[in-house]
Amino acid sequence: MKNYLSITTPRKIVIVLASLVVLAGCATFEKQSKPLGGTDRLPGYLASSVLPDSLALLPPPPAPGSTALTLDHDISRNSLTLQDSLRWKLASDDADLRFPKVAGTFSCALNAPVTEHDTPHLYDLLRRIRTDASNATNRAKNKYARTRPFVENKQRTCKPDDEQGLRNNGSYPSGHTTIGWAWALTLAEISPDQADAILARGRAFGQNRVICNVHWQSDVIEGFFMGAATVARLHADPAYRADIETAKAELAAVRAKGMKPVRDCQAEAEALTQYPLLAPWPADK
Repeated sequence: MKNYLSITTPRKIVIVLASLVVLAGCATFEKQSKPLGGTDRLPGYLASSVLPDSLALLPPPPAPGSTALTLDHDISRNSLTLQDSLRWKLASDDADLRFPKVAGTFSCALNAPVTEHDTPHLYDLLRRIRTDASNATNRAKNKYARTRPFVENKQRTCKPDDEQGLRNNGSYPSGHTTIGWAWALTLAEISPDQADAILARGRAFGQNRVICNVHWQSDVIEGFFMGAATVARLHADPAYRADIETAKAELAAVRAKGMKPVRDCQAEAEALTQYPLLAPWPADK
């Protein structure tokens, strides 16, 4: 089937002082980050003063009556054709950002396990990135408070237990997509030989939010942008760069032992081949 994403075009795309920065970062972490589930959160690398500003970086969400909003609705409607499919199940799995489960999201793409036991430094790197990427979306989410598709179309989502909380959480931009793309960019640097597979999985991770009926396509597109903006800022952080190098060595050690992913990679690969059925494009009038 034709990949419906082809019809969209993402936008072009000192000891005392150090201690005070760390303490300030920890304090702002509790203030800024939204609950992601469980008690698995770690402070991010970035202080609030250097987080990408989603309100400054992103345009407003599509306006009523705009072509962009019509496209959002068309893609959302087409995506509902995947309800109860393997891709729907994968979208449900991807919706859960809690560790330890989410740590294995990219393990098939990496062809290696990612667990607290086998790759502890990489595991915590992903946890810290999750915090920074989530915090980077807050200003736009709070400003626009965009209504999610399932509220408008009255259709179910792939994660019913999350619906009540999502009703009061702005849809634009997609926080999950921002996090997943920041992970994908980081992992592609850590494991460049698997970069294509990692980036493809990161793209699918974001697109699964549309399939799950909890985000519009434009939410996801701008989530990719914010994920890239977050990683750009992270590269200026010495601790992040040091953790990248540690994770490279850790992943190499795991591979040297011949360790494989603990997920069903065949089922995941099959799910990723499934795309929504396209409705006929309206004829020009």
